[in-house]
Amino acid sequence: MSQATNPEREVLPPGRPKAKRAPSGLEPAAPSLLEQAWTGARGEASREPRPARPRAVPASSVAADAGAVFAKSGEATSVGAIFSVKDVSLRFGGVQAVGNVSFSVNKGEVFAIIGPNGAGKTSMLNVITRVFDPTSGSVSFEGRDITALPRHKIVHSGIARTFQNIELFEGGTVLDNLLLGRHRFPHGNFAAQWLWTPGVRAAEAQSRAHVEDVIDLLDLMPHRNSPVAGLPYGVRKVVELARALATQPRLLLLDEPASGLNPEETRDLAFWIDDIQKDLGITVIMVEHDMSLVSEAADRVLCMNMGQVLALGTPKAVQGNPDVIAAYLGG
Repeated sequence: MSQATNPEREVLPPGRPKAKRAPSGLEPAAPSLLEQAWTGARGEASREPRPARPRAVPASSVAADAGAVFAKSGEATSVGAIFSVKDVSLRFGGVQAVGNVSFSVNKGEVFAIIGPNGAGKTSMLNVITRVFDPTSGSVSFEGRDITALPRHKIVHSGIARTFQNIELFEGGTVLDNLLLGRHRFPHGNFAAQWLWTPGVRAAEAQSRAHVEDVIDLLDLMPHRNSPVAGLPYGVRKVVELARALATQPRLLLLDEPASGLNPEETRDLAFWIDDIQKDLGITVIMVEHDMSLVSEAADRVLCMNMGQVLALGTPKAVQGNPDVIAAYLGG
């Protein structure tokens, strides 16, 4: 299949930082369909290179006010919390993978979960997404208890995730894989789809427009029509992130997104997480071992060890915690 090109869509060279794109001599372009769908249309100035910062919580003014509290204390605030885990335990026979873990995440926050191998980090994500049923405890999202929600309805509730081991359809193209993320949105019943009614055509066009915006956001245009099987590992990781974004989540779970990436790809990932948080207003929970990424991207950090909560606070406070240092160094 030949690779089609769209003369109206600009192909961006790789590299960061990236500014809002507009034709030469014109005002900045209006927000894309993707940005309007998540955050509403709003004007934004071109982005400049982002220096190291103490990070602030974006999103609503309520979340911003709450952010002033958790940035100092390391604790989430109930007024801004969008997601919470309460006394969750997970056992496999006599092995306790997660033990009485509780935490909450504020709207618009990037929340990192760190810890040594076997600490229970991915098990916690699997409980959240209903891969495993918790032995005890509860999980809530946007004020709704999702502990017993059927697994296939998690994405419909507004939660998407990526995996440690890339889970893509290698026989399909990048575009094919991203369009799979749009299947949570209705495109009409079987008869309407078979007859290809105007409503179905409009829904399909909207889905393709959102997917094209995600491709543009993550600089995937050069690989748009490429089979996934022939792509480098780092690009596949980005494709999986893109597929999760195609579902238009309000909560995004990233399971070791930087694993296997080189330093340049990791820096790009940090910028993309910043874009996802600030431009799209998505709350992010990230399991990660790369502490440079955690320090750059996360507002708060939870450290787990042996299935238990070891420390919770700002990245600087957690990295300097003696118990965390001992857990990593075996002290």
